[in-house]
Formats: sequence, structure tokens, C-alpha cells
Amino acid sequence: MFITSLAHAVALAALLAPSVGLAQSTAPLPPVAPAAAAAPSAAAPPAPSAATQAAVDQRVRALQSQLGITEAQMPLWSAFAQAMRDNAAATDALFTQRAGAVATMSAPDNMHSYAEIARAYADNTERLATAFDSLYASLSDTQKQAADTLFRQQSTAAAQPRPRR
Repeated sequence: MFITSLAHAVALAALLAPSVGLAQSTAPLPPVAPAAAAAPSAAAPPAPSAATQAAVDQRVRALQSQLGITEAQMPLWSAFAQAMRDNAAATDALFTQRAGAVATMSAPDNMHSYAEIARAYADNTERLATAFDSLYASLSDTQKQAADTLFRQQSTAAAQPRPRR
């Protein structure tokens, strides 16, 4: 049950902020020390891999086109797009860290790393949703209908069972 819920949350997060890193590794991250996890970071997220950057840029362009973002909406769109890029960079960094540590992880480290990933996805999704709230409020009724339809279709597709590897 938990794994299924986590898989659905990961699929939704991937739709909103796609990360090639998600497909690169299925190994968990090592746990973050509590002090490090609690300390807010004012630093910019690390630069994502070229593949991740390309995937995010493609997603940003596609959404901008599908939603028909106008020049007047560009400041709000730019904030939303930056949240997507920041989320992808942070996720890419997590999976890079994870790939480097998986070979030496204990079972408890493995479990804690899944919790850390889930928290990161939740935090990233909340930041993205907040940026989208402002953008959505600026959309015309036609744009809102397009956004509603697009997000429903993507959520429906993400919720479909996928064959196990």
C-alpha cells in the first residue's frame, strides 16, 4: 500500500517536474543528518545534468504552448517555470547522491532514504503548486479550461498501472 501510494506520488511529481534522474536509478538515497535536513538552504539548487535540463526545457516549452501563455502572463509563467527547473535540479542531485551510496547502504538507511525522497517530492510539489496558483489565477477562462483538461489527462495517465520490471 505505501509503495503504491509512493509510486503514484512520484509519478505525479515527475509529470509536474520531470527528471531524467528518476529513470537513472531506483536505488535509495542515504539518509540526511537531521541537522542538515532541518537547516534551510538559501543556495541555488545544483545544476542538473544536461539530459535533465533538456527534458525540463522541453516540458516548459510544451506547457507554455499548450496553455497559450501571453506576454502579460510571462512574469508568473517564468516563476512557475523556474520552480520546475529548481525541482528538477534538486531531484537530479538527490538521485546522483543516491547512485553513489546505494552499494554500501544498510536496510535502515534504505528505508530512511525513501522517506527523504518522499519529503523532497512533497516539498517540491508544494512549491510548484504555489507558483501555479498565481499563474492559474491570471489565466483566461479558455486557458483555465485547457489547463484543467491537460492536468486531468496527465493525472489519469500517471495513475494507470505500469508493468513491473
